[in-house]
Amino acid sequence: MGSLDTPTTTENGSAPVPGRGKAPAADGVPLQAARDVEMASEKPMESDQSKKRRMALLPLEVGTRVLCRWRDGKYHPVKVIERRKIPTGDSNEYEYYVHYTEFNRRLDEWVKLEQLDLDSVEAVVDEKVEDKVTSLKMTRHQKRKIDETHVEEGHEELDAASLREHEEFTKVKNIATIELGRYEIETWYFSPFPPEYNDCVKLYFCEFCLNFMKRKEQLQRHMKKCDLKHPPGDEIYRSGTLSMFEVDGKKNKIYGQNLCYLAKLFLDHKTLYYDVDLFLFYVLCECDDRGCHMVGYFSKEKHSEESYNLACILTLPPYQRKGYGKFLIAFSYELSKKEGKVGTPERPLSDLGLLSYRGYWTRVLLDILKKHKGNISIKELSDMTAIKAEDILTTLQSLELIQYRKGQHVICADPKVLDRHLKAAGRGGLEVDVSKLIWTPYKEQG
Repeated sequence: MGSLDTPTTTENGSAPVPGRGKAPAADGVPLQAARDVEMASEKPMESDQSKKRRMALLPLEVGTRVLCRWRDGKYHPVKVIERRKIPTGDSNEYEYYVHYTEFNRRLDEWVKLEQLDLDSVEAVVDEKVEDKVTSLKMTRHQKRKIDETHVEEGHEELDAASLREHEEFTKVKNIATIELGRYEIETWYFSPFPPEYNDCVKLYFCEFCLNFMKRKEQLQRHMKKCDLKHPPGDEIYRSGTLSMFEVDGKKNKIYGQNLCYLAKLFLDHKTLYYDVDLFLFYVLCECDDRGCHMVGYFSKEKHSEESYNLACILTLPPYQRKGYGKFLIAFSYELSKKEGKVGTPERPLSDLGLLSYRGYWTRVLLDILKKHKGNISIKELSDMTAIKAEDILTTLQSLELIQYRKGQHVICADPKVLDRHLKAAGRGGLEVDVSKLIWTPYKEQG
């Protein structure tokens, strides 16, 4: 999913050596200590000039590029995004918020000075922080406007000023971890929680009503009073232990807003919807004797002029790589079929969202092409799948399965080529049992 596995290492990034430094020498000095003294005497002392040069770099400026030791024990190039003084340190002690330039923003984090290799420092290329700050004295309305703007790689729909504002406003993760049910989850991105939560590093969520609190004791008191055991909506699907609830943003406004705050912690380039009245939320749960536990969701506009059948989609990190994302996408298309419409996801898609959709479109279309005898048009494929014709066309073009002849597109489906593409697309994930879907389209709900 774009993140890295965390190896088991000691604090300094190297593997622990069993028994090191425990055997005493004859004179009572540990052998390792004696070796350290001996090695220290052999090492060349750092020159005063080198020390002065390193000290002159501190504190590092925002925009500085340097190598940083990550949790894998290796050094990776980073860019300093922000800095802050350490409360217990002296006046010149800082910690730094860094972006690992090789990886997605979800890995950005605060690091200590000792994790940075000062010998690798490059010159600052960013404009001064003061210039940024003075140009970004935004009103609450402007900040909200930024958060309501979709941003994606390329950021085509944002002008340069809006893009700078968005990046400045969301550059530092404000919440490091959350507790949701039995999981403690590291967050990926900034989410604009109300100002009174600005000093919180960790938030505690009720997994049923999604109210969030600053302290564990508050959550424990809340759980004794909260009578919800599932999302506050209509159960429209139940198959085995999986359940799907439809939550109307107008009827359950607080839940909808809390869900958006939660989701934004794991979505970089998606809208945070303040006006949840206009949306339906489809919340997927795993059910047991304790209740229905949210694993992911997608939202959908009640009325979309652009034929969007999905606005936002998320599988929570503890439940990723289990086929739930593919299930949510498939479910959105099953709803479109019930409505008698073709659908497409709202753009732009996140990096992970785009991968999931490409995989879904590929599997669905190639399965039909394998089974179908004779010619088939893109219009017929669209009618069968509820996938928008443009999405079918771009998918087949990317697979080189379509040609343009005599003024029209012709699908070229060689069975061996189809098998190769299907294998590359991977497994289809969990299937939606349409017979278990009990749902009335919103426009028919009265």
